[in-house]
Amino acid sequence: MRTNSLLSAKISCWSSIIGNIFLAAVKFWSGLMIGSVSIIADAWHTLSDSVTSVIVILGLKFSNKPADREHPFGHGRAEIIATLIIAVLLAVVAFNFGLESIKRLIERKAIAFNTFALIVMIISVIIKEAMARYATYAGKESNFKALFADAWHHRSDGLASLLIVIGILIGPYFWWIDSVLGILVSILILYTAFSLARDAINPLLGELPEAGTIEQIKRICRSKIDDPINIHHFHIHRYGQHTELIFHISFASDIYLKDAHKLISEIEKTIRTELQVETTIHLE
Repeated sequence: MRTNSLLSAKISCWSSIIGNIFLAAVKFWSGLMIGSVSIIADAWHTLSDSVTSVIVILGLKFSNKPADREHPFGHGRAEIIATLIIAVLLAVVAFNFGLESIKRLIERKAIAFNTFALIVMIISVIIKEAMARYATYAGKESNFKALFADAWHHRSDGLASLLIVIGILIGPYFWWIDSVLGILVSILILYTAFSLARDAINPLLGELPEAGTIEQIKRICRSKIDDPINIHHFHIHRYGQHTELIFHISFASDIYLKDAHKLISEIEKTIRTELQVETTIHLE
């Protein structure tokens, strides 16, 4: 990872930690003042952003460690683990505040919002969207997927805050608005958790290469080999920024072994240059 890309990633994480602790404190105070479950839930959601940013920093640190004897493919999957932990934390937050919101709805508990709460939530929407955009930028610069997870976490928090802003504006007309908003915020958080968990689990379980990637590989192979060949049995293993690819090539039966080996070496070199993928080809 380039130095400036790593710096962007660190700036994103540390600004997230500092900004979210501040926002969470202000939201929590505002929610306690009026007894709003939706604002307090949003405060915990924001605070969890700080925790997840710490996890992203740890994932960033470990994923860039070089390969060693115990981990010959490097430590890139640390970012996948970091993303999965983020998803679990979000799911716990969503479940707890969903239950509390349903309880208050059953008890018919009404909340009177105030101007201070409205200002706090509007500021939160603006700051969280700014954090989401910078985390996305840093993720693209560093190619660190956990930063995209962090960006979606920021954006989901911003959307939750926007829902509460709308709720505050129409609150005087509907006694149940705070409880319903609490449920909606919980559902939004849970959906984000599910999306992040799915994206983290798929690489751990193993995936096929994308169709476009397979076509690129076949094109490279056929540009090196004039005779008819059968390219098949693709397997890809992702370790953060390091990717290992395995596939089979069936040659014509009359080709010499040394010639086939030379062609395979050329193909592996070209794939490494064009796709930044380490390739092992099984010769048939």
